[in-house]
Amino acid sequence: MKKLIIAAAVAAVTASSVNAATIYEGKGLTYKLKGDWQIQLRQDAGDDQDLNVDFDDLEVKNSIEYDLGNGMRAFGQLDFGFKNDANGKSDGSHLEEAYVGLDFGPAAVAIGQMDLAGDNFGIEAQYENKLSEDRFEAVRDSGDDVIRVTTELGGVALVATAELEAESETSGDGEAYDVFAATSFGAVDVALAYQNVEEAGTGDIDTWGASVAWDAGIATLAADYSTSDTDAGDIDQYNLAAIFPVADTTHIAVGMANIEEDGKDDISEWYANVTYAFANQPNVSVFAEIADTDEDNTDLGGLVGMRLKF
Repeated sequence: MKKLIIAAAVAAVTASSVNAATIYEGKGLTYKLKGDWQIQLRQDAGDDQDLNVDFDDLEVKNSIEYDLGNGMRAFGQLDFGFKNDANGKSDGSHLEEAYVGLDFGPAAVAIGQMDLAGDNFGIEAQYENKLSEDRFEAVRDSGDDVIRVTTELGGVALVATAELEAESETSGDGEAYDVFAATSFGAVDVALAYQNVEEAGTGDIDTWGASVAWDAGIATLAADYSTSDTDAGDIDQYNLAAIFPVADTTHIAVGMANIEEDGKDDISEWYANVTYAFANQPNVSVFAEIADTDEDNTDLGGLVGMRLKF
């Protein structure tokens, strides 16, 4: 499930170790450890789906930072995911992010394996989705030969990434360039994103997107639209979402997604979920969700789960 508020997504990119546990701090070095563990009892929407225990997020994130003086810092991130191993998949545990970088104050530069800028796009507030979250997630949202630049100009947060083609190396998974920009106007957050991907077998794909989120007090209302121009035709997607805080510890989210692809029938998905975070330990939460699509022979899906973060 993505963060609904755009500003929070940008903060996660520019300061990924926020809210992590500090393991060591001294002599200009800070080492932080962060975890996100989520396990669900889940039955997918679809035809005759079975109930199963699903390991959604089993991540351990290692973050180090050196104070270089004069407003500069060096940073690095090493993240591992174990959900594939827990779910019995053959590829097992794997490296999710591995990068190093320099923060100069006004801007930061990083290189390595990481999410692309377009991964920050989107307002979808679903725990588990049958459709893609948005067109950026569907086309390309991460890479292992990435250069990333983050900065803020006049109240606009900017993230730009380039996935190098690297045909002579072991990756060889094409190239991508994308940019994400977000700003706020009072209680309204807006964001724009663009991506170009070139890879063998899929050709040249251009993707654009725009989103808006409004904190109305009694609820946060949001919408996004993204579209991909492919050799086979255009693919459009929009998401609508609303989050209602019903108590300090509890919120309800409802939303829907729709995908329109040239030459195919439109597909819509809707969902509703409730999340309870324990008052004395807000990083511990339990949740439940129901979801369905308008595809033929599709039964209602649902899940209940628990999440621990640190």
